Amino acid sequence: MATLSATDISDVGHGESLGCVTEEGYSVAEVKHEVHSSSSQPTSFCSSPNELSDSLVMEPIDIKPEPSADTPVAEGQPVKRKKGPAPKMLGNEVCSVCGDKASGFHYNVLSCEGCKGFFRRSVIKGAQYVCKNSGRCEMDMYMRRKCQQCRLRKCREAGMLEQCVLSEEQIRLKKMKKQHEDEAGRSSTVAAPSPAPEVAPLAPEQQEMIEKLVSMQKQCNKRSFIDRLKVTPWPQSQDPMNREVRQQRFAHFTELAIMSVQEIVDFAKQLPGFLELTREDQIALLKTSTIEIMLLETSRRYNPSIESITFLTPDFSYNKDDFAKAGLQIEFINPIFEFSKGMNDLHLDEAEYALLIAINIFSADRPNVQDHDLVEKLQQPYVDALHSYIRIKRPNDHLMFPRMLMKLVSLRTLSSVHSEQVFALRLQDKKLPPLLSEIWDVHE
Repeated sequence: MATLSATDISDVGHGESLGCVTEEGYSVAEVKHEVHSSSSQPTSFCSSPNELSDSLVMEPIDIKPEPSADTPVAEGQPVKRKKGPAPKMLGNEVCSVCGDKASGFHYNVLSCEGCKGFFRRSVIKGAQYVCKNSGRCEMDMYMRRKCQQCRLRKCREAGMLEQCVLSEEQIRLKKMKKQHEDEAGRSSTVAAPSPAPEVAPLAPEQQEMIEKLVSMQKQCNKRSFIDRLKVTPWPQSQDPMNREVRQQRFAHFTELAIMSVQEIVDFAKQLPGFLELTREDQIALLKTSTIEIMLLETSRRYNPSIESITFLTPDFSYNKDDFAKAGLQIEFINPIFEFSKGMNDLHLDEAEYALLIAINIFSADRPNVQDHDLVEKLQQPYVDALHSYIRIKRPNDHLMFPRMLMKLVSLRTLSSVHSEQVFALRLQDKKLPPLLSEIWDVHE
């Protein structure tokens, strides 16, 4: 759609350099293991500076059904472990990646402490390594310290799963949820009911911030409402074999997605402190948060009575079949509707959604974010405001705050599924508009 060109994202930034990153953040067990196994020091790696559109490449996860007992497993293909407790260690197991002594099952694979820590750090940082041997290094206890690209490749080939790695933000949110659950559990053990403590009102600056966020969201939504007339009409024909009809449905959905991205960029640019970040950090935050915010907005528009999602007006209402007709896979459609139903069950209002979106944007653990401290500092007022707001609105529901934060963790999983959906669209030869290709790192 020519009228919806990628104009707004250009205000945020055009290029980024990943620069050099050094391995750090070893746990005590990992350091002891590495020192015992090898006397060489950790080496640094450096990726070449690229343009924005080439800076990050999403690697889709190949999800395959678990083979049955009668199904032969291809040679060299990692066998997926069944769910359940890990089998007992005999003491002579070796790491599936480097051949060192294994310490247990980590991220779905029998591996050593060193490879476990290496895979975790690589996923959390979104690291990109370069092999001097064109990716042909044979991995062993010696080469694991010499070539990080081949070590990461071997981790994936052995079956390590990125979705098993909890980011720093997810760990923090899970700790917060457990802490609130413990507090709620302690309060529920009191025999005699005590009168509820008086809840302090919102601070004036918090009240002003919440009102501003809601107003900003309405203003951004108003722009999309005006632009809705420019969207390619949803075809009336039901012929599933008509190629032109399929392309028209796909164009309809991608144009709605473009409007959503423009809304998010406009909203982010108005958040206090966002423009204080470097352009590289602005881009890093927007690239990874956009799809998650789109899914949050989608859940806000979910109608459980007709199991449909309504955009802008009742004329833009879609069920699962409509999503499938537009070219999306059922593996992506079902999680969208399940998440939307779960969010609908929480009965959040406009202020809670706006605060959640702001918290999501300022997530310091996003790949390629440089100034983690500043991003965390910018996020904290929104976390505090959401906590205070919930205590006032839902004084008897002590678990609502951690439940809402855990929804942000669920969005990380959905984001991973979305990456697979984008890859599947490329295999179907469906070309995304330039703005979506840029924001989702699709390289034609």
